[in-house]
Amino acid sequence: MDELIAVLREQRPDIDFATQKNLVDDEVLDSFDIISIIALISEHFGVTIPPEEIIPENFNSAESLHELIVSLLDE
Repeated sequence: MDELIAVLREQRPDIDFATQKNLVDDEVLDSFDIISIIALISEHFGVTIPPEEIIPENFNSAESLHELIVSLLDE
């Protein structure tokens, strides 16, 4: 989880990913941010996020992103 937060902070150092719970719902992240995060996750963690998983619920918090990454790594 700490590794993910560090990667996210590289992209958007102005956001406190450790505490934010509604990144998409509160419009903290926009579509460009999400695309950038998908690319970072793919590069850093070696997973590809399928289109059907690109939903607000998976990007609302670092925790939800972490759960998504873990589930993709387990496949």
